[in-house]
Amino acid sequence: MSTPLTPQDLAHLQSWQGRSESEHDSITAAPVRALSATLDRDDVAPTAGTPLPPLWHWLYFLPQHRQSELGPDGHAQRGGFLPPVPLPRRMWAGGRLAWEPGNTLQVGDAAERRSTIASVAHKAGRSGELVFVLVRHALHNARGLALTEEHDIVYRAAPAPGDAAPVPTPAPQDAAFSRRIVPDATLLFRYSALTFNGHRIHYDRSYVTEVEGYPGLIVHGPLIATLLIDLLRREMPGATVARFEFRAVRPTFDTAPFRVHGRPDADGRTVHLWAEDADGWLTMQATATLG
Repeated sequence: MSTPLTPQDLAHLQSWQGRSESEHDSITAAPVRALSATLDRDDVAPTAGTPLPPLWHWLYFLPQHRQSELGPDGHAQRGGFLPPVPLPRRMWAGGRLAWEPGNTLQVGDAAERRSTIASVAHKAGRSGELVFVLVRHALHNARGLALTEEHDIVYRAAPAPGDAAPVPTPAPQDAAFSRRIVPDATLLFRYSALTFNGHRIHYDRSYVTEVEGYPGLIVHGPLIATLLIDLLRREMPGATVARFEFRAVRPTFDTAPFRVHGRPDADGRTVHLWAEDADGWLTMQATATLG
């Protein structure tokens, strides 16, 4: 069990607020081809000037820590740009993104990502201690600002023996379109490789079941978010996504297929998207606003 955070601990973590960093990367075609294949799409091969689909910028600006800098869970050891939160479980809990009209990132762009630790907050509840870290990103290319993103990271203690599991939420049943996803180990490995994500919960079954205590490999939250946007692109190919927000609700495991769903709102601009596990529980909810 983790030692409870003291006010001094929290003050130390909050000293990270306001820290910033800047990274540069080239928007190359190979990751686009690879993600297209991973999502089982039949896209035209990307060339210079091909617009980057929504959320596919997550293929770039990847952390490239040396092997000796990784912890036993395959994540980078705590510290550096992100605060060294001493809670064992870390997850990408959600985010909010807005694309600048007329300046989509394109294959061939030289891009810069400017990131800032916006806040570090602590909460203790029935599910134990939680620390919320909000990171703001702004992505630029030679034409100016292309995309802003707020990234929610949650750190939490491991559950103690006998702790009650959170009450699940039934998934909505009014989808206008849906797609069944088989989250086998190959899909999870390919997405981990594409995003240079060494976290063992996504590909090391012995580790995730015997050390972390989960029933199976965990499907990446960003992969589910990407599949939600991908569903929208398949069903509404002429739509332009101007804003997107999503929230992870419950982990999804590779032990059974899951489904992604969508339903356009009557306003003609809003599309509700969500993911449902094999038991009918809501695992992620999202809203896309069309431009």
